Amino acid sequence: MWKLEKFDLRPDELPVEESLFSLGNGYIGIRGCFEEGYPQDITTIRGTYINGFYDLIPAKYTERLSGFTEVQEKLPNLIDAQGIIIYLDDERVSLFEGQYSDYRRTLHLDKGFSERSFKYKTLSGKTASISFKRLISFAVDELFLNEVYIEYDGEIKVESTIDANVTNYINAFDPRVGEHAKLIEWQETKFLNEKFIAMRSRTYVTDFDIGCIVYHNCSQDGVLSDINIENKAFIKSIYSAKGKIQLTKYAVYTDNRFDREYVLDRGRDIIEKCIDHTFDEHVEIQKRYLDSFWEHSDIQVSGDTTAQQSIRFSLFQLLQSTGRDGRTNIPAKGLTGEGYEGHYFWDTEIYMLPVIQLTQPDLARQLLIYRYSLLDAAREEAKALGHRRGVKYPWRTIAGKECSTFFPAGTAQYHINADIAYAFVQYYLQYKDMDFVYRYAAEVLIETARLWLDTGHFYEGWFVIHNVTGPDEYSCIVENNFYTNAMAQYNLMWAVKLYRLIESQDKEEFEALNEKLSIQSKEIDEMQKAYENMYLPFDKKLNIHKQDDAFLEKEIWDFENTPEDKYPLLLHYHPLTIYRYQVLKQPDTVLAHMLLEDTADEKVIKDSFDYYEKLTTHDSSLSACVHGIMASRCGYYDKAYEYFRESVSLDLEDTHGNTKDGLHMANLGGTLLSVVYGFAGYRLKESGISFTPWCPPGWEGYSFKVYYQSRELKISISDRVTIELMHGEKLDIKLYDKTYQLEKTLEIPVERGNKI
Repeated sequence: MWKLEKFDLRPDELPVEESLFSLGNGYIGIRGCFEEGYPQDITTIRGTYINGFYDLIPAKYTERLSGFTEVQEKLPNLIDAQGIIIYLDDERVSLFEGQYSDYRRTLHLDKGFSERSFKYKTLSGKTASISFKRLISFAVDELFLNEVYIEYDGEIKVESTIDANVTNYINAFDPRVGEHAKLIEWQETKFLNEKFIAMRSRTYVTDFDIGCIVYHNCSQDGVLSDINIENKAFIKSIYSAKGKIQLTKYAVYTDNRFDREYVLDRGRDIIEKCIDHTFDEHVEIQKRYLDSFWEHSDIQVSGDTTAQQSIRFSLFQLLQSTGRDGRTNIPAKGLTGEGYEGHYFWDTEIYMLPVIQLTQPDLARQLLIYRYSLLDAAREEAKALGHRRGVKYPWRTIAGKECSTFFPAGTAQYHINADIAYAFVQYYLQYKDMDFVYRYAAEVLIETARLWLDTGHFYEGWFVIHNVTGPDEYSCIVENNFYTNAMAQYNLMWAVKLYRLIESQDKEEFEALNEKLSIQSKEIDEMQKAYENMYLPFDKKLNIHKQDDAFLEKEIWDFENTPEDKYPLLLHYHPLTIYRYQVLKQPDTVLAHMLLEDTADEKVIKDSFDYYEKLTTHDSSLSACVHGIMASRCGYYDKAYEYFRESVSLDLEDTHGNTKDGLHMANLGGTLLSVVYGFAGYRLKESGISFTPWCPPGWEGYSFKVYYQSRELKISISDRVTIELMHGEKLDIKLYDKTYQLEKTLEIPVERGNKI
């Protein structure tokens, strides 16, 4: 349950396995490609990525109108230090052309490294034992290690390569994959201190340098036979031995986005400290880091080994892709592939940050600080869109530029402002960190709220918001999208609350905030008036919140006569065709009810779920998990578990057919939320935290931990609910419909039944 393993080799599955076996640490990510490469007729997406490292490419339009983005940020594929080619008696080892047995590939979730081993039979009939190991360090952000061990009764030659002749993967037929292939070019190769091979490349437009410093440690002395530097952008270090050889390859990646210091010198300083430890010693260091992570963040399941493995895989991959420096975030595909070009979306705040925030407050804080760092860029984006005040966060971005060129399903998703504001509020509610409010949250809340005052207006006493797109990208540029309006209401309300909280608690901070943002009291009053009179569209006949003003007026999509091979709809139908029907790509109103369940009563929540679920294609990977959580909320327990199974299998079984482009990070986060927010019914509100737990069929039980306002709780659920206060002061906690005081341990029977 601590491993992802494969025991067979199927060439058609290798691009997906490259994503599944990716390694990363929030700074660097490397896909799980074979060190020795593949034959030319086998598809591969061989990639090395640095979180937030980007070049600029022209935005393509036939007709560019005012305010359209002119350039896009894109994640480049970087210098490849993975390569290790093996020859046995001058016969090149290839699993695709030679004979092999005992093949095994393993990703160790508890130790943070991967390995691949097999026995290889040469044409002469002799057998070699070969194993590869690789690790990306959580202790040293810049460090990538791989090691090969070979035993063979004959001549062994190992060629270790560094390749700067890299390009990005392109797919002109899939809008979720970028087009530009060449974003970076080689600049120089040199030797440092006669021990290190150093290579430097540079992006074309942003002028960012990436340095790769490589050091080899061999188990035997005197076996380095040659370093081939005929092509300085492709270096080959050749090692020759008899009988056996163990070669450890240390690679350090440094960039100069934030520090213009020469990257190769900085890389040399880092690698000199790393080479004192063997690969196994670095594994031990890695394990100590992960022991601490799993101690607090593990979700333990009894009775279902498949679910347990999938949950831990989701947690591990989410950790590997999370930026930890306050200047980077979580790309939609993590650091596991090039889908969505390395961009950050609202996925972080709604699907991934809630998981991280449960037990990793420092990581959560850094992700929010990243959003704070983009305020100036968001102010410029608001101006470009014609707004007189406030900020407009970009729909997809790396460093702050709007990178969406299809504004109806991109820039028009103004709800991202409220999503980010919501995340800041949730962090405050979880930790009550007033220093964070003073330094970051208050400014973000005020500036995002200002945009709603400039976007919406009062009409017949209601505050209305026109020409926006909600989460459902199959309905674009609509009037009064319920999700957007409800989240904007929350944004405005909390901007006022935090403003007045600061006023009551710290006059000095209050005056500094007013001076910095030039706030006038009438503006705060306007925010209050807007949220108190926010228009939330409702249909009395159906007893549901309308997705938007016109949605229920449309004809329902002909699901019965839509062939399975026409999904996802976005790849087969013109957007205007889709927009004319009642059909959803992903939850919209249902998601609003998940995040803001107090905006509707129990019956409205259930009726809305029932109505919108049958109209949802789940073409988005963000869909199944939310429906599962809300199925739990509505008491549809079998359906909730079905959605959970759909979510956990999405990448592991490639059910959407595009895992090769990278893992679906929001879905991985959603898988975890399906347990905590779905099965356990966890909710975080101003009034406190609450649970409405149940245990899925086939599970003997499950448990997880939660940090809440200087406390750590352990929640265990089987036929009983047990909540332990691991440390911190006693608190009131709500279970089902009753409030209890938790001093040390609370235990009650599980209640299960449809309450609605």
